[in-house]
Amino acid sequence: MKSYSQHIKETFKLALPISLGQLGHIMMGVVDSLMVGKVGTASLAAASLVNGLFFLILVLGFGMTFALSPLIAISKGEKNFVQCGVILNHGLFVNSLFAVILMVLVYLTGFMIPLLNQPADVTKLATSYMQILSTSIIPFIIFACYRQFLEGLSIPNPPMVIALVANFINAFLNWTFIYGNLGFSAMGLNGAGYATSITRWMMMTALFIYVVKSNKLIEYYPALSFKNLSNKLISKIIRIGLPSGLQYFLEVAAFSFATVMVGWLGKVPLAANQIALNLASISYMVILGISFAGAVRVGEEYGARNIQGIRRAGFSAIGLAVIIMFTSGLIFILFRNYIPLFYINEIEVVETAARLLIVAAMFQISDGLQATGIGVLRGLTDVRIPLLVSFASYWLLGIPTGYLLGIVMNYGAVGVWIGSFVGLTGLGFFLLFRFNFKTKLQNRITY
Repeated sequence: MKSYSQHIKETFKLALPISLGQLGHIMMGVVDSLMVGKVGTASLAAASLVNGLFFLILVLGFGMTFALSPLIAISKGEKNFVQCGVILNHGLFVNSLFAVILMVLVYLTGFMIPLLNQPADVTKLATSYMQILSTSIIPFIIFACYRQFLEGLSIPNPPMVIALVANFINAFLNWTFIYGNLGFSAMGLNGAGYATSITRWMMMTALFIYVVKSNKLIEYYPALSFKNLSNKLISKIIRIGLPSGLQYFLEVAAFSFATVMVGWLGKVPLAANQIALNLASISYMVILGISFAGAVRVGEEYGARNIQGIRRAGFSAIGLAVIIMFTSGLIFILFRNYIPLFYINEIEVVETAARLLIVAAMFQISDGLQATGIGVLRGLTDVRIPLLVSFASYWLLGIPTGYLLGIVMNYGAVGVWIGSFVGLTGLGFFLLFRFNFKTKLQNRITY
C-alpha cells in the first residue's frame, strides 16, 4: 500500500508536465491578449467576448476527450495494454466527427454576435475573429485526443513540450500578422486568429507523428485504425465524455454569460474582465493539470481494484490543488495593482481589473476543489451526478447572484464576479463530500 507521501509525489510528478502543458495552451491566449491590447481597448474587449463564446462551444468537444485518459488508465491498471490503443482509436473516431460539427457551429455563431448588444466597434471585430478561430477546432480536438492517450499512460511530457514550443510559434506569427511585419499587412485582431489556427494545426501534426513513431508506445498499439469499431465502446466513451463535456460547458458558459453581463456595463469593465479572466485562467490551467493527474491516478487504482489506493490518490490530488490555489490567491491580492499594467496602460481599466483580482483571489480554493473533484470522480467514471450539481451551482446559484449584485444592485463587474465565487464554492464542497462518500466504504465502488 502506497503512503500519502508516495501518492502526492507521483501525482505531482504526473501533474507538473500536464499543468505546464495546460499552461502552454492558456498562455497562447494570454500572449494574444497582451499583443492585441497594444492595438486598442476595442480589440481587447472583442478578444474577451470571442474567447468566452469560442471556448463555450469548443469545451463540449474538449470535454468529450476527457473520457479517454481514465478509461486508458483503468485498462493500464488492469494490464490490458492492447485495449489502450483500441480506446484511442475509438476516441479519435468519435471526437473527429464531433469536431466537424463544432467547427460549423462556431463559424455560424459568428453571425449571431451582433445580437448580444455589445458596442458596435467590438461587434465588428469580434465577428470575423470568431469565424477565423473556427478553423482551429479540428486540430485542437485531435491534439487533445492524443494528449489524453499519453496522459492516461502517465507519459505527459511530449504534449507538454509541444504546447510550450507552440507559444513561441504563436507569438512570432502574432508579431507577423497583427502588426504587419515581414511584408504582411497589419491585420490586428484577425491576425491573432490566423496565428492561433496555424499554430494548432502544427501542434496536432507534431503530436500525431510522435505517437505513431514512438517505439515505447508499440505495446499499446496506437496506430490509426477505424476497423472493427465497437458500438459498446463508442457508447461508453460518449456516456463518460458527453457529461464531462457538458459539465465544462456549463462552467465556461457561466463565465461567458458573466462576460456578456460585464459587456453591458461598457468597454472598460469588459477589457478589465478579460485581464482578470486571463490571469484566473492561468491558475485554473495549473489545477486542471492536477485534475487530469488525479483522474489518471484514481483510474489506475480503480483498475487495480484498490479501494485505499483510490482514496489516497484522490485526496492527494485535492490537497495539492488547495495548496496551489491558496498561493495563487495571495499573488493576486499582493500584485493586483501591477499585473494589469502588462496588458494595458489605461488607468481606469487597470483599477477595475485590480478590484476583480481581489474577487478572483477569493474563489481560488473553491475553483481548485471543484476542478480536482470533477477529475477524481471521473477517474471512478462517476460523471452524471456531478453534471447535475454543476448545473445547479452555476446556473441556479452563481449566475442569478451575479446578476442581482452586478446589474440590479449596481455593484458592477465586481458583483458579477462575486456570483461566480458563490457558485464555485457550493460546487467545490459538494464534490469533495461526494468523493469521500463514494470511497469511504468499499461496497460503494462498483468495479
